[in-house]
Amino acid sequence: MHVPGLHVVMPSTPQDVKGLFRTAVREPDPVLFLEYKRLYSLEGEVSDTVEPIPLGVAEVKREGEDVTVVAVGSMLSKALEAAILLEDEGIDIEVVDPRCLSPLDVDALAASARRTGRAMVCAEDALMAGCTAEIACAISERCFSDLSAPVRRLAALGVPMPFSSPLADKVVPSVEQIVETVKELVNGH
Repeated sequence: MHVPGLHVVMPSTPQDVKGLFRTAVREPDPVLFLEYKRLYSLEGEVSDTVEPIPLGVAEVKREGEDVTVVAVGSMLSKALEAAILLEDEGIDIEVVDPRCLSPLDVDALAASARRTGRAMVCAEDALMAGCTAEIACAISERCFSDLSAPVRRLAALGVPMPFSSPLADKVVPSVEQIVETVKELVNGH
């Protein structure tokens, strides 16, 4: 993310993979296209006429009123699942997918955080110096007086990523952790 001139793309749905890939192959500057292996088994509709998606344009995948959840890559499906669980408790979250980490659509992320008054960022990367830190900082800088609580981050544990899927599941954030973090944010903890 911090290398000038390098675009970093991290799609989270099959439709976005196709649209962002079309853009990436036409981009004159270098593009790092991150394909997360856990998303290979994800199924979803992909239109035959997918238009290229501009780099640096986030998308609100679910509108909500109470908390903005910026979900990076594979965290999108978990955040959408958490949104359903939180509905039962009267908490309405907005889920935003940045889709591209560089350039980062900070304006869209900040606009969502201003609307809801609370924000959290979740990703499977490291908490220390990971994309959650940069996104949370960008939101905080632009929305400090509009937020009713500090931006929260949820990321992988500070350990090497295990090869074993059951062990990896223990390291990366879960739907339950997203639900708990959102509840803490809403309840002021």
